[in-house]
Amino acid sequence: MIHVESLVFNPFQENTYLVYTDSGVCAIVDPGMLFPHEEERLVEKIEELNLRPQLLLQTHLHVDHVLGTGFVTKKWGLEPIGHEGDAFLVERTKEMAAGFGMDLNENPPYPARYLNHGDHIELGDVSFEVIHVPGHSPGGIAFYCAEEKVLLAGDVLFKGSIGRSDLPGGNQHELIDGIREKLLILPDDVTVYSGHGPKTTIGEEKRSNPFLQ
Repeated sequence: MIHVESLVFNPFQENTYLVYTDSGVCAIVDPGMLFPHEEERLVEKIEELNLRPQLLLQTHLHVDHVLGTGFVTKKWGLEPIGHEGDAFLVERTKEMAAGFGMDLNENPPYPARYLNHGDHIELGDVSFEVIHVPGHSPGGIAFYCAEEKVLLAGDVLFKGSIGRSDLPGGNQHELIDGIREKLLILPDDVTVYSGHGPKTTIGEEKRSNPFLQ
């Protein structure tokens, strides 16, 4: 069985997820810590839950989702895993952060391994399928555990909304088509954990998301 713990970080109120199994192995998804007290909170939560970080997963590489990547790589020796389509964003991170009034010492590390649509990631005895849904960013991916009916959707799909498409490499038609063709085909009772805001379900978004009607 897997469990999902959400921690909200940085001025963008980004959801950083700890996804872990009963055995305590853990994936850190989209670490967004900007301040030292946020880094401390992540460490405290991992220690409190007695977790062993094993994976660093990145749904996409926009600035608010990568602010804590460097910290996690140094603290636990984990290598970032993401999609190559977003690699161009890494060298722009400091510049983009400055545009929002955030002063970063350095850009985050590049993904050490790239994932493609249809790949599988193992966390203990649980498997996540990689679903590539560009449109919010070129390399946007979701992680889907069919067995547990859990979808880590990044900024592709939100409760009652979808990701913005006006950032570099964004495309609204591509995003909506990708959601309809790759995510809304999942079972209605799949829980969707988004990059911002509350969780939802596939069924709820099929019924009521105004962008997908």
